[in-house]
Amino acid sequence: MSLNSDQVPVLLLKTKSAPTDAYEDLFSTPRDGFDFEPTFVPVLQHQFEDAGMRQFETLLRERQISKRPGSAYGGLIFTSQRAVEAFSKLVQEGKGDESWPHLQDIPIYSVGPATTRAINAVSQNPPLQVFGEHTGTGDVLAQFILEHYGEWYKDRPTKPPLLFLVGEQRRDIIPKTLMDTNLPDNQRIDVTEIVVYGTGVMESFPSDFASVLQKTSDRPARWVVVFSPTGCNSMLKGLGVLNDKSGKVEKSPRKEKPPTYIATIGPTTQGYLKKTFNYEPDVCSEKPSPEGVWQGITDFTKGLT
Repeated sequence: MSLNSDQVPVLLLKTKSAPTDAYEDLFSTPRDGFDFEPTFVPVLQHQFEDAGMRQFETLLRERQISKRPGSAYGGLIFTSQRAVEAFSKLVQEGKGDESWPHLQDIPIYSVGPATTRAINAVSQNPPLQVFGEHTGTGDVLAQFILEHYGEWYKDRPTKPPLLFLVGEQRRDIIPKTLMDTNLPDNQRIDVTEIVVYGTGVMESFPSDFASVLQKTSDRPARWVVVFSPTGCNSMLKGLGVLNDKSGKVEKSPRKEKPPTYIATIGPTTQGYLKKTFNYEPDVCSEKPSPEGVWQGITDFTKGLT
């Protein structure tokens, strides 16, 4: 890895997407007076959960996810690309039936553009019907589902349950919103969660992160972009700002040399840092996207001058 001393390092705590990565494309292009150098430091490792995968596969093969009356579920929810990967794996394994996986007549809800692109890449003929690309957060997606799903099944007094494919760690805002007991019976939607993947910190992350920090230690400033609560502990330890006894941040990384600024992809990770480590990140992206992170970092930087 070669880092240009005239550029501001942006350490992206994620696995680089293939074949291209939108964060790399955006942050490696100088514009508006900013010249960043993105570096990927993978923090998460994922593995499919066998029990959840088998349960989901059975539902697909028995066609229990459809618009037909009596089906177990009337739609699907995805809020992570890892869940889409689990779905795609089962679809590929079930190839041979022309209409597999038989989901052309149901709504599939996606939390944003990246997840939507991943779902649309899953082969299905006719194509899958995906909604929610514009929402961006689970809160907004849940409100959208209440209206859209209600209209989709407006001829039924009780809406069929939705199936939500999730990881071990997730927010519960979508099930809470859709199953709110304050909602009228004809609007409330039951949600079943199936855990199809687990997430953990890569064993190599602490050493990989320490190596990048050492290589950027001569810079006037640098940024760390955090995409998930997983790995926050190792990240703060690596920066040397976490008190081992209290488990809280005892000094701001922006006051160290070089000053290190922290940006989060959204409010979930921001809230986790505040609640768990008593640390307020410098930037919380208003939109969970490369453009949102870039805007947050550049707006904050302008405010420093």
